[in-house]
Amino acid sequence: MPLHIGIGGCGVAGLAFGALMARAGAQVTLYDKLETPSPLGSGLILQPVGLAVLAALGLDARMHALGARVDRLFGRAHPSAHVVLDVRYKALGRAARGLAVHRGALFGALYDAARQSGVAMETTCDIVAAAGKRFTFADGRSSPRFDLLVDALGVRSPLSTPGASLDYGALWASLDWPAGDVFDAHALEQRYERAHKMVGVLPIGRLAEGAPQQAAFFWSLRADRELSWSVESIDRWKDAVRNLWPQTEPFLAQVSSHDDLVFARYAHRTLPHPVSRDVVHIGDSWHCTSPQLGQGANTALLDAYALARALGMHADLNEALAAYVRMRAWHVRLYQSASWMFTPVYQSDSRWLPVLRDRIAGPLSKIWPAPQLLAALVAGAWGSPLRAIGLATPPMLASGDE
Repeated sequence: MPLHIGIGGCGVAGLAFGALMARAGAQVTLYDKLETPSPLGSGLILQPVGLAVLAALGLDARMHALGARVDRLFGRAHPSAHVVLDVRYKALGRAARGLAVHRGALFGALYDAARQSGVAMETTCDIVAAAGKRFTFADGRSSPRFDLLVDALGVRSPLSTPGASLDYGALWASLDWPAGDVFDAHALEQRYERAHKMVGVLPIGRLAEGAPQQAAFFWSLRADRELSWSVESIDRWKDAVRNLWPQTEPFLAQVSSHDDLVFARYAHRTLPHPVSRDVVHIGDSWHCTSPQLGQGANTALLDAYALARALGMHADLNEALAAYVRMRAWHVRLYQSASWMFTPVYQSDSRWLPVLRDRIAGPLSKIWPAPQLLAALVAGAWGSPLRAIGLATPPMLASGDE
């Protein structure tokens, strides 16, 4: 008898897991609270580990056709102009790189894969609880009983414990890539004033074939200042951005009002036990954090593949879920800890952390073996996650941590 699986959440983790399990013969139903599911956010970097999962789904060629190659993460401090971030993928080998993509492009690829694999979609179903292998919805209805319930509802999942809200979030927008060579078309570039101001530009390729090239443009902002920002003049905010990075003018010219930007709040949470009697958690519902290391979508893809593989390896459901946790627990703990340590260095009100970053950490990051270690960290390779889930290591990571 095929497994009957209910998934809550039409995001990266839910769609990828649904597609994998439907292809394996399971009967999968995915629930989302929106009438028309859609992605949240602007852009992200698919790291080599995430690309390995997309390759297993047959989606890597589509994403490469739409995305933008990323060779480097680069940042300068203001006003000193000191280089305080310079991570180059080539430290792992000549073929190593990331792939920056529009979230909408990734969502579209995964959504199509799930539908084409036979995943049933149920919309306008706002999940509020899970018990007895059934989802309960906000309108009082319940889902059918499933063999397995999967929580892929993300950071604010009602089925998970609340995360600790982080002081800083970010304003985001997807904007057209400007003409000329002011910005590196293959790098995430950032500028910082201590750790309380940050502006960044990430090339994210195209939303769809034939669409214009775009960038994810973001500005760090304390969460408790969102309201005051929303009522002040947009020109005042633009002046603050210009003062930090004057070359961003081509992007600022595309912003005419506050509505052109979306504010994202972040939280940090790592569930000690991602499996309970009623539900198994994947992606941000298990582990959420700030986007500083850019691992959210990549770890969600790793979770999805690990859970699907564990279910394929073990006929007994309890054994499969235990195997899933073993496959992923070490990598999750490692990156959650790294994010907890790195985030205040780039987003906080601290006065001494930026000094250490600029005067000590920045110079030390250029000395062996720091370039290789930092590149492996950014690539998602610390902890050998692909080996743990039984997925082939891409050639680009052959000389790295994997």
